[in-house]
Amino acid sequence: MKILLASQKPFAASAVKEIRKIAEDAGHEFATLEKYASEAELIEAVKDADALIVRSDKVTAKVIEAADRLRIVVRAGAGYDNLDLEACSARGVVAMNTPGQNANAVAELAICMMIYMARKQFTPGTGSEIQGKTLGIQAFGNVGRLVGAKAAALGMRVKAIDPFLSPAQISAGGAEPVADLKQLYSGCDYLSIHIPATPQTIGSIGYELISSMPEGAVLVNTARKEVIDEAGLERALEERPDLCYVTDVAPDNIARLKEKFGSRVFATPKKMGAQTLEANLNAGLAAARQICAFFKDGDTRFQLNR
Repeated sequence: MKILLASQKPFAASAVKEIRKIAEDAGHEFATLEKYASEAELIEAVKDADALIVRSDKVTAKVIEAADRLRIVVRAGAGYDNLDLEACSARGVVAMNTPGQNANAVAELAICMMIYMARKQFTPGTGSEIQGKTLGIQAFGNVGRLVGAKAAALGMRVKAIDPFLSPAQISAGGAEPVADLKQLYSGCDYLSIHIPATPQTIGSIGYELISSMPEGAVLVNTARKEVIDEAGLERALEERPDLCYVTDVAPDNIARLKEKFGSRVFATPKKMGAQTLEANLNAGLAAARQICAFFKDGDTRFQLNR
């Protein structure tokens, strides 16, 4: 079988070497397409691939349609909104992600962003400490639990909500369960978002929730920009000069937000959540192993589509 690793944002060379070894040791052919400039290049490269590994690359219906031999595509990472699951299902292609492999990198970034804002982005002046503050976590999965554990170790009180977990499960994960989003947002000095972008969550965090946050609160988004109602965010920041927003997924209106609110808004130049050597390696190796297990044993444990 031919495994294609396609990534506009390349894996580290050491990661590619290890991914190749896993694939070739299992008897598969391995090829790479890195730093490609257009969808047309991906379409051409995938035509003879039996398996595809991507990062944030868009695997559209056009890509799937061109890949006559494709049986499996794996997103090396947790988020999978770059995969057209409907198109995969229509063609009988198994789609997977690699949950948990970059969770620590994202969790560390979320904590880093809280400290960065608490210390006034390291500009002269008096900042504050996060110890003793209350952190709310929206979605208590792999990343959320790690954020909670790190925050608790730094002396923060941790609250969380997750529609897929019971209060007992959230408590067992080290956080205080909260009944609803309004209660979470209104009761936390810092709010860390870890929800996926789905039809139910896109645009779901807007004026009402953000403006309900306590005085001096900071909203931290290391999830997806689409979950934020940007107009609602702008309105809340305008009416509440004490609120701050920090993200590694810059909103479309970032230039206007920066112009209007200055240092109260911060966005990384590009999405940084999984940008560590460790996460890069872990997610890539997991993707390769999942593909090999699929071809060998029919393992579909992390399948996203049905």
